[in-house]
Amino acid sequence: MNPILIGVDLIAITVLVFAFFLPRHGRRDLIVAFLGVNVGVLAVAAALATSTVSAGLGLGLFGVLSIIRLRSEELSNSEVAYYFAALALGLLGGLGSTDAPLVAGLMGLILAALAIGDHPAIARRTERQSIVLDRAYADPVATRAHVERILGAEVASLTILKTDLVNDTTTVDVRYRPGTALATPKAPKVAR
Repeated sequence: MNPILIGVDLIAITVLVFAFFLPRHGRRDLIVAFLGVNVGVLAVAAALATSTVSAGLGLGLFGVLSIIRLRSEELSNSEVAYYFAALALGLLGGLGSTDAPLVAGLMGLILAALAIGDHPAIARRTERQSIVLDRAYADPVATRAHVERILGAEVASLTILKTDLVNDTTTVDVRYRPGTALATPKAPKVAR
C-alpha cells in the first residue's frame, strides 16, 4: 500500500466530484455515491494488494456490485462515466503500485478526459423525455415541430417509438436543449 497514491486518489476524487461533476450537473445525490464507491474500491484494492486473496475475485465482486447499483437507478451516460472514473481512481490508488508517478499520471489522464469531454463548450447539455402526444403523427418533421412548440425548446433528436392510430396518439423519445427557447413566429401581416 502506497500512502502517496492514497493521498493522490483522495485529491483526484475531490477534484472529480466537486470541481467537475457538481458544477456541471448539480446532482448532489450522487456525491455520496461517487465518494463512497471511490473510497470503498480504494480500501478493498489496498487490502487485496497486501493479502493472498486473488485480486480478480475482489474486482469481480466490485464489478457485480456496481452493475447492480447502476441498474437500480437510471443514470445518464455522463453520470455513468463519472461513476466509472471514481471506480478507476480508487483501483489505481489502492493497488499499491511502486511506480507512483505513472499511477498519478494515469489518474490525471482520467481527470483530463472528463474535464475535456464533459466541458460545456464541447458537450451541449440535453434533457431526455418520453412523451405521449395526443395525435397520431406519421410525419417526423411535423412531429418535431409539434414537440418543439410543446417544450418551447430546440429538439436535438426525436425518435417516434409508437404511433397508435386507434387511440390517436404518438409516443416519442426526445432529446432537447433546455434554455434554447425558440423564437415565437410573428403573426402574418394582413393586407388592407
